[in-house]
Amino acid sequence: MPPKRKLGKRLLRSLLPIVLVILVAVLVALSFVVYCISRPAKSPYLVTPQSFSQISSPAVKVTDETWTNRDGTRARGWLLKGAAGAPAVVLLHRYGADRSYSFNLGVKINETTGFTILWPDMRGHGLNPLVKWSSLSGRDDDDLLAAFDFLRSLKSDGKTKLVGDRFGVYGVELGAYAALKAAQRDSEIKVLALDSIPRSSTELIDATVTNCTGFDNQLLKSLAASATRIYMLGAYKPTNACDIAASLSEQRIMLLSGADAGYLIASTTSLKDCFPNAGNIDIRTDLPLSGLNLPSATGEQGEAYDRIVIDFFDKYLR
Repeated sequence: MPPKRKLGKRLLRSLLPIVLVILVAVLVALSFVVYCISRPAKSPYLVTPQSFSQISSPAVKVTDETWTNRDGTRARGWLLKGAAGAPAVVLLHRYGADRSYSFNLGVKINETTGFTILWPDMRGHGLNPLVKWSSLSGRDDDDLLAAFDFLRSLKSDGKTKLVGDRFGVYGVELGAYAALKAAQRDSEIKVLALDSIPRSSTELIDATVTNCTGFDNQLLKSLAASATRIYMLGAYKPTNACDIAASLSEQRIMLLSGADAGYLIASTTSLKDCFPNAGNIDIRTDLPLSGLNLPSATGEQGEAYDRIVIDFFDKYLR
């Protein structure tokens, strides 16, 4: 065997273990990243129906409910019944939050409008979630449609249908993205209040990867997105919010964001031009705060934000 060929074989044998070690290290690192972003950090609820009744009106009867998602898993949420035949509003939180983040807002909507209110924990979120992992927008629109199925099944005290044939959704970031996707598939979703919505599911994953690892590296983000698609077994699909918006023409939509929303201000503002019916779009992306950090808002700022959302549903969902 020629000396050069022998040298090449020896070099290959010496490099192969190094390459394998690097490959294993990359796979372990990606596994950690996917595990981290698919299982958001948990914290105690900011408020519960029980604690709320102690500091406010005990007449507000909020119940803890469960129902079945369309993939057979279980979902849960708090329910506040409204007037028989009135519309319902579902409030969806951001990634890493839970149903308690918009609890006060939901109670105020109910008190002002008489609408039925549902606060779900999105999959993978809240204390001891029924589904342990977040789908990062992959199945969250299906879960929202299952929540509507649950609301349609409710009966009033008079055994008539509790919820009418009009639904509204308030969503923040991940919740807003899920609401936009679901509106493509259910014609009874008439009103959407979307706060700080990302341009795409990929942009959402990029942000969660950065928050989880502390590194803002494009190669890491690309590898994590590919690994997430594999881990989700087809449930996660990269979709563009503008393409979804272009298919919506009948819904009344308000786009919200604020000074604390970072890159999401631009993505939310740019979405306005994607809807085919500009006359149905309200935009308020210049607020002092967004729904991302609403629970930590001052009383005056929180009240002003809540009033914008309440008036919007009161005006357009009836």
